[in-house]
Amino acid sequence: MNPGRASGEGSAIVALGLTKRFRGGQVAVDDLHLDVPRGSVFGFLGPNGSGKTTTIRMLLGLVAPTGGSCEVLGRPMPAGLAAALPKVGALVEGPAFYPYLSGRDNLLRFDAADPMADPRTAKRRVGAALDRVGLGAAAGKRFRAYSLGMRQRLAIAGALLGPRELLVLDEPTNGLDPQGTREVRALIKEVAADGTTVFVSSHLLAEVEQMCTDIGVMRAGRLVAQGTITGLRAGHPPRVRVETPHPGQAAAVLDRLGLTGVRTGDDEVTADLGDRAPEAVCAELVGDGVAVRGFAVVRPSLEELFVGLTGEGFDVDG
Repeated sequence: MNPGRASGEGSAIVALGLTKRFRGGQVAVDDLHLDVPRGSVFGFLGPNGSGKTTTIRMLLGLVAPTGGSCEVLGRPMPAGLAAALPKVGALVEGPAFYPYLSGRDNLLRFDAADPMADPRTAKRRVGAALDRVGLGAAAGKRFRAYSLGMRQRLAIAGALLGPRELLVLDEPTNGLDPQGTREVRALIKEVAADGTTVFVSSHLLAEVEQMCTDIGVMRAGRLVAQGTITGLRAGHPPRVRVETPHPGQAAAVLDRLGLTGVRTGDDEVTADLGDRAPEAVCAELVGDGVAVRGFAVVRPSLEELFVGLTGEGFDVDG
């Protein structure tokens, strides 16, 4: 949370101490403090079972929290459900449609179930939503004939039948092939470009890195980090990577220079650079007779960063 900002000001979602404890004592979400900036594409990242879906269900009023509080679009939940939810589109735990109906007819039925929707404009809004997700030409095709990517896009179209300030997507590319993943990712970027805040949960690093501006990282029900991807990376020291046929000799030089975290591999040595000038480190290596084939200053990869935060591996590409 930003201590210099009032709760909810400039935020699409705010959670303070949000907790969910199930019968039997299992704690699914533990003292969650979350701040999702308006206009961001916020990646809610964590291994399967880390509490992401339970958090989303509490934010949308689908389950009651055990403790803490949350606001969505400035409205306290669940008291503000009626005021907030018409401005929120959501896809939680996969799409569910009638297989024998067309994409268009499924959305018309979906829209008819919304007491806030105007039936006089239903066909126009459904057509606009289908065009927005690239399904206008397939609107008359039965749902069972849709590919997985088309099904996900139809579900997102359902979430966009009205003007939305916030779009919440729970694992939107789960189970999709690379083409379907690209389609959904491109759609999320288009929606965000129109000014809608997008809150997307995922366990896929590549997905988050390619489309998100801000992230929160979950581990065993607790939020262990949040901020911009750039900001989180900047909080971890740069490392120097030396490519050399003499890794042992290079490691000894880096140790002598006071660099920490020295690790050797096949024809490679890495270490935390600290406050050392990289050109001085390289000069010391060469001066000591180390054959330097390559020298680079690198930030931790997203995978290294999140494994360090969670203690678990992530799917990089799905």
